[in-house]
Amino acid sequence: MSNPTTLLITRTFDAPLKKVWHAWTDAEQVKKWWGPNNFDCPVATIDLREGGKYLYCMRSTGVIPMFPKGQEFWSTGTYNEVVPMKRIVASDHFSDKDGNIISPKDIGMPGEWPEEMIVTMTFEDIDGSKTKVTLEHVGHPEEMVENATAGWNESLDKFTATLAS
Repeated sequence: MSNPTTLLITRTFDAPLKKVWHAWTDAEQVKKWWGPNNFDCPVATIDLREGGKYLYCMRSTGVIPMFPKGQEFWSTGTYNEVVPMKRIVASDHFSDKDGNIISPKDIGMPGEWPEEMIVTMTFEDIDGSKTKVTLEHVGHPEEMVENATAGWNESLDKFTATLAS
């Protein structure tokens, strides 16, 4: 693989750490915000413990012509580290609906992808009323960085709206 890239995004949310942690780690909450604009999340399963797995589905709502309505993109991974209210480190893979890891090329993703990407999220309390989240996603092919960054930021905008509701 040539030039894997690290995405680094930091956001401060106007919500206490406990609420942010819950919205990030509870499957029913994740369904409300996971995926960029014009996608929903019909499936999210989370076994939040070291060695536990997650499985998420992003489904196109049909607004973007390149993704027909109902097209699904699945991702899975294993939690490598879980420090409650502080840090989560997990592997990240494209998968099928059963959680079997597949190659990004199998679903038409361009670029040279690693066998495994790593996502690290850190959560920091700010004065008991706000929470700083830093997301590091390692392994995107260079040509996918812009799209991946935009997708994460759109998901985080939806996350912000979920926290406000």
